[in-house]
Amino acid sequence: MATTTPVLARLHGASRRYGKTVALDGFDLSLHAGQVTSLLGANGAGKSTAVGLLLGLLAADAGTVEVFGQAPGSMAARLGTGAMLQSAGLPERLKVRELLTLVRSYSPQPRSLADCVALAGLDGLLDRRYGRLSGGQQRRVQFALAICGRPRLLCLDEPTTGLDIEARQGLWQAIRELVADGSAVLLTTHYLEEAEALSDRVAMIDRGRLVAEGSVAQIRAHVSQRRIRCVTGLAAGNVLQWPGVRDAVREGDALRIVADTAEAVVRRLLDADPQLHELEVQRAGLADAFLQITRNSEQEAA
Repeated sequence: MATTTPVLARLHGASRRYGKTVALDGFDLSLHAGQVTSLLGANGAGKSTAVGLLLGLLAADAGTVEVFGQAPGSMAARLGTGAMLQSAGLPERLKVRELLTLVRSYSPQPRSLADCVALAGLDGLLDRRYGRLSGGQQRRVQFALAICGRPRLLCLDEPTTGLDIEARQGLWQAIRELVADGSAVLLTTHYLEEAEALSDRVAMIDRGRLVAEGSVAQIRAHVSQRRIRCVTGLAAGNVLQWPGVRDAVREGDALRIVADTAEAVVRRLLDADPQLHELEVQRAGLADAFLQITRNSEQEAA
């Protein structure tokens, strides 16, 4: 998917080692204005190292890192970047209002307190001490702190961990609003449905190297399989023996099938069970593509 939107941040040929461990190995990544880019990979694949380089928390051993055309540690880069990391280390005795006031004071044109509260879902929490909040409430405060300076680049490292469904949906909507205003968002997440819902682009990293990049549709195209669900009395073990069926598992009254193609399997299902109903066919999702791509990467490395 070609894009003409400006590149706000870039890693080019970036490498980083920790002793003998290679965390990034010639890694390339571009973050565009008005787009969410999801960086996906297993634990230890290099995601947090890439985020650390963009934020100026780490230095690359080789390659280049640019934020707004400057070094990540420059004043312009720091003022234009917001971050929500997995570990915050905020003073627990301060009230939420005090934290927001403090961080907003660092920005020349901060977002209003009311906007921060609305975007992060902090109604009723301003006068609560940070340390007295639940884990999910603390994550919402951390998001508010990340966006209160109107960042052009926003790095979100597992932002919805610990959030309930309603809070997660609210944060998704806030991210969409920020992107609509032209921000570039880098998202790392283990919730692949989250990446599928939010991403304009997806970059997959394995052992420090970029193994796939593109739109969600382009990434899913790496896997041609289809998922079939139906309510039937057919035995999963029998269906598993049919040509083109990769997997068949019974879940209560329903049978879930993974097949290379759907048409032949669906015809055989209907022939075998005229009472079959609630038939659904879906293409492989981002999770299936992620597993296939990383499996191929491991085989090539071996």
